[in-house]
Amino acid sequence: MRTYTASISLAFLCAASFPALCEESSLTVISFGGATKVAQQAAYFQPFEKSGAAKVVAGEYNGELSKIKAMVDVGHVSWDVVEVESPELIRGCEEGLFERMDPAILGDQSSYLPGTVSECGVASYVWSMVLAYNAQKLTVGPSSWADFWDIQRFPGKRGLRKGAKYTLEVALLADGVSRDDLYKVLGTPEGVNRAFRKLDEIKKNIQWWEAGAQPPQWLMAGDVVMSAAYNGRIAAAQKEGSQLSIVWPGSLYDPDHWAIVRGSKNKALAEKFIAFASQVESQKTFSTQIPYGPVRTEALSQLPVEVQKQLPTAPDNLAQAQLVDAEFWVDHGEELEERFNAWAAR
Repeated sequence: MRTYTASISLAFLCAASFPALCEESSLTVISFGGATKVAQQAAYFQPFEKSGAAKVVAGEYNGELSKIKAMVDVGHVSWDVVEVESPELIRGCEEGLFERMDPAILGDQSSYLPGTVSECGVASYVWSMVLAYNAQKLTVGPSSWADFWDIQRFPGKRGLRKGAKYTLEVALLADGVSRDDLYKVLGTPEGVNRAFRKLDEIKKNIQWWEAGAQPPQWLMAGDVVMSAAYNGRIAAAQKEGSQLSIVWPGSLYDPDHWAIVRGSKNKALAEKFIAFASQVESQKTFSTQIPYGPVRTEALSQLPVEVQKQLPTAPDNLAQAQLVDAEFWVDHGEELEERFNAWAAR
């Protein structure tokens, strides 16, 4: 009730007597765009504005730390809050690109999934890289990454993300490496060689994608018979009536995080936004808009059962999935991406 009264008061002051207040209170929030941004608008940006806290100026980028680093280095920071993947959060925190965040703004941390709150950020949602296919095109669908590699049973093109991360993992899973040993194997030269040898087997059948919207488009058009894809993109296509299906066993899951760019002139307001977006109600709204898992455990249990089943954090889906090792990719990402690019160009 106090929040409602305060927002009415601020709105009244802005509209009636002090319009400059509204113009000055704005927060620039940068995310990855697409269907995720649409869900963020409904769950976070618009409700935050309606609360009277500030106007949200929403932008998009592809997760490049170089853009953030350039702003911080020259001392001209025009972004306040950014959405970042786990390795970039760790790297950016180590390099001083993000503000340290006061964990007290988030309330009881025991109500968050383990590992989702850190000194430079808090997870916004959990997504998965899954194996997807078009059930209208295949009478019998794949059930594992080993099937993804089976050109004889499933002839045709395969879609994979153009990059080492996620691609090397699924190659090793397809080659019989267990989830428990995945990063232990990938952390050795022999394991890396093994992953690239596995990719060699289907290289001529791979259609590389760089944007999350491409896999569902290709699957519906029949350009590929199956593809690695973000689960939310497939779910969005399902919502529009497509017959795309998800194979959950062997999926790779990872949180995306909110972080505050170092030097933001709106740090207090940015923390207020992050606290708002981390509320159980906000998280529930987000997960009903797009099936990415909430990081607040209470939010998951309060969602309808049919929604829960589509989420990476649903117990049955999580039990068969592997968490992406962010520290591994911080330590080895640069060298592996360089090797991947050289391999892909051959």
